[in-house]
Amino acid sequence: MSRKPVDIGDPDRLYTVTGGRSEADDAFDLVTLIVSECEPTAGMQSEHVRILELCRHPTALVEVSAELKLPITVVRILLGDLHAMGKVSARHPRAADSVATLPETALLQEVLHGLRNL
Repeated sequence: MSRKPVDIGDPDRLYTVTGGRSEADDAFDLVTLIVSECEPTAGMQSEHVRILELCRHPTALVEVSAELKLPITVVRILLGDLHAMGKVSARHPRAADSVATLPETALLQEVLHGLRNL
């Protein structure tokens, strides 16, 4: 069984898609939810159009990358372009509650003990 490399995209194509840029904005992490703020317009880059179509509903960056079959860094660059133009918004998932707001360990142990007795 032969294994394919992770990045099977043509380097020349990726260079063209990103306009030669290789540095991505770190504002987008893998689980950042992307939402289109407008419809695609005539003359837009085809990858930008596809992103706007995919993100009509909140979609994680990693899902966009998988659908486009493009490396994460390339998608981050494209999303940075769209975000700067105001065509997409980025929503970071809600952070987990702090330890202080979680139930006390003693309460959880009592619940566990009660469940075991059922």
